[in-house]
Amino acid sequence: MTIDKIFVGLRPEAPNGRGGDFSSFEADPKRLAEENTLKKKIRELEKENKRLTDELDGASSSHRKTNGHAEIAIEPEAVPEFPVMAKEAYYGPAGEIVEAIRPHTESDPVFLLIDLHVLFGNAIGRGPYYMVEGTPHYSVFDALFVGETSKARKGTGDGRVRQVFDLADPDWCRHCIQSGLSSGEGLIWAVRDRITKTVDAEEEVVDEGVPDKRLLVVQSEFAGVLQAIRREGSLLSTVMRDAWDGKDLKTLVKHSPACATAPHISIVGHVTSTELRYLMDRISMANGLGNRFLIACVKRSNVLPVGGSLSVETVHNLSEMVANGIARVSEIEQVGWSKAGAEGWAAIYQQLSEGRPGLFGALTARAEAQVARLAMTYALWDGCKSITLNHLKAALAVWNYCADSVRYIFGDSLGSPVADTILAALKNAAPAGLTRTDIRDLFGRNESSGHISLALSQLAALGLATMKRESASGAGRQAEIWTYSRCAPE
Repeated sequence: MTIDKIFVGLRPEAPNGRGGDFSSFEADPKRLAEENTLKKKIRELEKENKRLTDELDGASSSHRKTNGHAEIAIEPEAVPEFPVMAKEAYYGPAGEIVEAIRPHTESDPVFLLIDLHVLFGNAIGRGPYYMVEGTPHYSVFDALFVGETSKARKGTGDGRVRQVFDLADPDWCRHCIQSGLSSGEGLIWAVRDRITKTVDAEEEVVDEGVPDKRLLVVQSEFAGVLQAIRREGSLLSTVMRDAWDGKDLKTLVKHSPACATAPHISIVGHVTSTELRYLMDRISMANGLGNRFLIACVKRSNVLPVGGSLSVETVHNLSEMVANGIARVSEIEQVGWSKAGAEGWAAIYQQLSEGRPGLFGALTARAEAQVARLAMTYALWDGCKSITLNHLKAALAVWNYCADSVRYIFGDSLGSPVADTILAALKNAAPAGLTRTDIRDLFGRNESSGHISLALSQLAALGLATMKRESASGAGRQAEIWTYSRCAPE
């Protein structure tokens, strides 16, 4: 559904600041149609090949008897389409900057846009905020760009955006951008307060600390961060979550006395989809680390053998646009809603706040907070202290892209290997279903009954599976039959 259809009936406000027609950012319909046609043909050929193979084997693809047990053939899920960013996302000064850079880089416009929001939000510092029930939300974003190594051109896009900010705010670029994220203690140390100790009843300064609490961590190999999080005793996940929330940072580790008051920390990570699926710890997803990131799929958008030709004059003009934006924001404190913006927010709030099953639900659970922060940042680009309907539409377009990216990467995975295996088998065995013995045999009887029961309970609670009892001969002990349910929440 398009953004405009979501807000049908709401009267749009006059554009604030720089708007413009960014229809050029819509995906090429001809290219997308060709790609989709090719994918459909491949899937049809694979299905036909499987059908012929099954006929030759003289057995069903769903149930094949081996040593007296049912062998369940699990077909792979259909591959979802690569996400497409709606043109509404390229509203305002950020969209203008992307439009100017786009012809001169191989990087994805999606990368440029989200990277601009992250850098701008960090550069303006802990000033403007959006209040949610007494809790201020600042313009802090953690972004995770997912693409093929060396093929998605994540580094080149970051270089183009950094080129603009180097002129717009050189002090911030020089002192507040770092890399090497590996521990919670190290993250705190980068924005630490002054450290003192008492010597002979007098306070002595041990370390002057870091007065500027703005910090942008750019991690080109985010797989290393995920590995560090998984280490026993690591505090990195906790500190990263607290930083996104804007809390004061500290640890109870005796040998690490550092703490950080009012930090303003943003994180940009680059990772491949394979690394993300393999290394993203399920506990990290469940405890809220993953859903604090804007996860965006990116790929190469241009082929420029000799690079782009972004002129010095253009870079200066874009940097001036960013510098002016940062200057205007210094006068803004709390950001609220315009009348139409508030109506739009009320129209989508319930949908954003609804829970979803599986990893998709876990990684998109902070939809309301992410959309509100994005909408506020669009308003700040325009120098506004009220979020208009245009700002909200732009924010929702970015969020929808990130949600589609999560689904593209993880599909319908539930985050539990046992539950995922059972669900795939139930889908493949529909509508007949599987007995408890069939399900046990999926794992070669190497999975405990307790883990299987827990997974089945999870599937039942999500409305993905139902259980009934049947007796094959009409008498005796009834068998437990599990079937795939199509009433799962969307």
